[in-house]
Amino acid sequence: MKFGATYEEYLRVEQDKYLGQCSRVEYKRLKKVLKKCRVGRSLQADGANGDEQQQGSDEYSDVCECNSCTLCDEMFFTELNKEASEIAGCFRSRVQRLLHLHVPSGIQRYIWRFRQCFIDDQQIMIQEGRMLLNYVTMNAIAIRKILKKYDKIHGSVSGREFRSKMQTEHIELLQSPWLIELGAFHLNCDDSDTDELGAGGFFKNGFFKNFSCDLSGAQPLLTMTISETLKYEYSLTCPICLDTLFNPYALSCGHLFCKACACGAASVYIFQGPKSAPLDAKCPVCRAVGVFGRAVHMTELELLLKRRDKDYWRQRLREERTAMVKQSKEYWDSQAMLSMGI
Repeated sequence: MKFGATYEEYLRVEQDKYLGQCSRVEYKRLKKVLKKCRVGRSLQADGANGDEQQQGSDEYSDVCECNSCTLCDEMFFTELNKEASEIAGCFRSRVQRLLHLHVPSGIQRYIWRFRQCFIDDQQIMIQEGRMLLNYVTMNAIAIRKILKKYDKIHGSVSGREFRSKMQTEHIELLQSPWLIELGAFHLNCDDSDTDELGAGGFFKNGFFKNFSCDLSGAQPLLTMTISETLKYEYSLTCPICLDTLFNPYALSCGHLFCKACACGAASVYIFQGPKSAPLDAKCPVCRAVGVFGRAVHMTELELLLKRRDKDYWRQRLREERTAMVKQSKEYWDSQAMLSMGI
């Protein structure tokens, strides 16, 4: 079955039922735009002049008539950029809400524990996570397929350049830190008594095998196998301290760092957090500017790493607390001297 038919079937069965309010890639409509463009280019290749094209049917009245493909540039990339932004926003908000339920804080933690005495929401959350994973991967594949078709028809690299632009604008779906959080969420559920859900352990044997976390190798990795041909590996090594991530934060460019390392790179104190970084602070890896303001605390990934290597986590926690006490003393000493005019 071709991807177009698979995607339409997905929309019919799953998205309309569970994710009806979320945006999606208008794959069929974008293919029609490319089809008109291909027909127009074929007519040009056959040597059809402008008068002959005007005498053609109205069906081809808006086909591309030049190598620059103004029609595709305006309709295709503008529409695709809008859809990708909306999908990324929808995915982020839905994952945030799901993880907020899984790792509640404050008084909501006690409300959640009281609720679990009467209702078991674990299976519902896992099902929601599975649907979100399908949602983001199907739309990401649709974007890649349609961009590949664009380059094939036009003999260009504009589609590849658009993918680079998506990464720059932080709307590349499969590089989203929220996808890493979703994978960590499933692994955290797998570490618990999830295999008891349902007769035959559906989740344990059927779904969680797509996720793995290996901290024993030289390169700690979180692996997500989306399909037979689509496999993603995310490094869990901090690019600054070159150790396994501790108290991880993701900058809006997608790069992961320890909280202390990110704060050090942005020249702020640990207790202030990465979000207090100046606007001109740059990512230590890609040198992108303004990526600290929307930094994400990776709570599910933090929980996963804490459970997988408790001794390492305790050691790093002691080190961070010692550094925070030292920095706090330096900060308040400087404030006191400033207030006294010294």
